[in-house]
Amino acid sequence: MDTTTALATVAALLIGAGVGYLARRYWAANRLGDVEERVKKELAEAETKAKEIVIEAKDKAASILVDLKNEDKDRRKELEASEARLLRKEEALDKRSNDLTAEEGKLRTREEKVRTAEEGITAKESEAEARIAKIGGLSPEAAREEIMRRVKEDRAQDLAGLVQKIDRENREEVEKKASEIITTSLQRYARSHVADITTTLFPLHDEELKGKIIGREGRNIRALERATGVEFIIDEAPEAIIISSFDPFRREVARLALERLVKDGRIQPAKIEEAVEEAKETLVKRTQEIGEQAAQDLGVFDLPKEILQMVGRLHFRTSFGQNVLTHSVEMAYIAEMMARELGLNAEVAKKGALLHDIGKAIDHEVEGTHVDLGMKLLKKYNIDERVVEAMQSHHDDYPYARPEAYVVTAADVLSAARPGARRGTLENYVKRLADLEKIAMDFPGVKSAYAISAGRELRVFVVPEKVDDFRALEMAREIANKIQSELKYPGEIKVNVIREMRAVEYAR
Repeated sequence: MDTTTALATVAALLIGAGVGYLARRYWAANRLGDVEERVKKELAEAETKAKEIVIEAKDKAASILVDLKNEDKDRRKELEASEARLLRKEEALDKRSNDLTAEEGKLRTREEKVRTAEEGITAKESEAEARIAKIGGLSPEAAREEIMRRVKEDRAQDLAGLVQKIDRENREEVEKKASEIITTSLQRYARSHVADITTTLFPLHDEELKGKIIGREGRNIRALERATGVEFIIDEAPEAIIISSFDPFRREVARLALERLVKDGRIQPAKIEEAVEEAKETLVKRTQEIGEQAAQDLGVFDLPKEILQMVGRLHFRTSFGQNVLTHSVEMAYIAEMMARELGLNAEVAKKGALLHDIGKAIDHEVEGTHVDLGMKLLKKYNIDERVVEAMQSHHDDYPYARPEAYVVTAADVLSAARPGARRGTLENYVKRLADLEKIAMDFPGVKSAYAISAGRELRVFVVPEKVDDFRALEMAREIANKIQSELKYPGEIKVNVIREMRAVEYAR
């Protein structure tokens, strides 16, 4: 029984092993078939893609060949066109060469004819000279001189009369034309003239404000005069204060500062200094605006900002009582119209007239005449050289380099000569006050100097670190002596040297 069971078990194992072997072989055969199928499928796909790539490459090659053929065709057309142009030019050159050859032949023929005529004339001159010498017993040179002498004697008086007649007619015509141009220009530009004065009236809405402006023991009014360099006249006009100074710029600074103080209501030395500094800054901005407006009114739009600010500063300068900016603008209008009438460069004449006194904007700060300073300013900011040449001769300091310079000079004379435009006595007065201040400023240690009270008082402010009390006394005497020796003036001048020491510290 055990043997049978064992044999059965062994047989079962063998059968199982055989069945397993067959099953595994079957499974492996099926899997191999799948792999072969997949490989065949991938090969087929690869062959399809290869065919597509080949077809695409053939299409691209064909397209490239077509493009190359088209480019070659275009190049051939360009070459043919270039050859055609070259042929036409060559034909034109050949024709020109033939024309030149023909013209050269004509010129040679004419030259031969001229040479022949000259030879004939020379022969006739020789024959005539020989006859004259034979008849008069003179050499050819002596005969020629004799003939010329007789012609001069016979016609000298006629020629002189003719020259005088032509000169008289030309002068009359020129004077008539010049009068027409000047009259037309002045008629087209008509403006009234009011000479600038040396005072400004500041109105007050309340008479009690005068007490606040004067301050306790006059400290406010003294601080105002010290900071602005002008004189405040309190009691001469009701509900108003008169600001007096020969310098319009100082008067305007004082007016603006006083306007700020009255509006603020707090009038004290510290606020006064602050208001004066703010007024100066405001006036600097205003000069820029004034210069830009003047240039815009004249149609001048290419001047640098620095030059326009200098033009604006001329609004606060006077010449013989005439406002310099008003004078310059008027000159620019007149010069432009005169230049157009004469057929000259109107823009150069207009700019030259507008900028002719530009040096007066800084002549009180820098040494030199206003003409030289103006030329340096214009050259510094690359203003057109023609404009510089047009303005440099208006006082005959430099030669007239171009016609527009004569126009600028004429416009200057016309503007200054208008009735009411200028006051000579006022200019002398202003010059005396400026000379007073200049004498004081020449002393070392002087910070600022102001001529006030119509030139009867000179206030000199010194730097306390450089000038002590004893030196201040000596300086007052030295300034007075120098004024006596260099200036002529009526009455007496009070020299007031002020030395003020301030100690400033901040609590933090």
